[in-house]
Amino acid sequence: MTSLDVTMALVVGGLFAAGVHLLLQRSLMRIVLGIILLGHGANLLLLEAGGPLGEPPITGGGPEVDAEAYSDPLPQAMALTAIVITFGVTTFLLALSHRSWRLTGHDEVQNDPEDRRIGDVAERADDDPTPHLPSDDRGDAG
Repeated sequence: MTSLDVTMALVVGGLFAAGVHLLLQRSLMRIVLGIILLGHGANLLLLEAGGPLGEPPITGGGPEVDAEAYSDPLPQAMALTAIVITFGVTTFLLALSHRSWRLTGHDEVQNDPEDRRIGDVAERADDDPTPHLPSDDRGDAG
């Protein structure tokens, strides 16, 4: 493992960590930036997983073609596809966040009322020291 591999692993890990951190924030712009960083980290991971650099895969070789000298084009094609997909997702999320900002005047994600209700029920259940057992509502069968 070379120092470049270690550096790339640290960069990919840093991009993933920063992306997840931003993705868990309440601001829509930070969420969009987190998705962008996750996309860049995934692209670098794909390129790093492709193996060592080599000759271009399409050359006019000749009779003595050494297949080991060429780089694998599949990770590069996958990274290019991931770039296009990330661009599309980013533009869609930017449009959604802009629309949300135009409607509400801020870019904070609001709490869902159903989530608040479930949180209140769970908090009350934690405060109640007696456990509730399910009752038998079937009545007498005989």
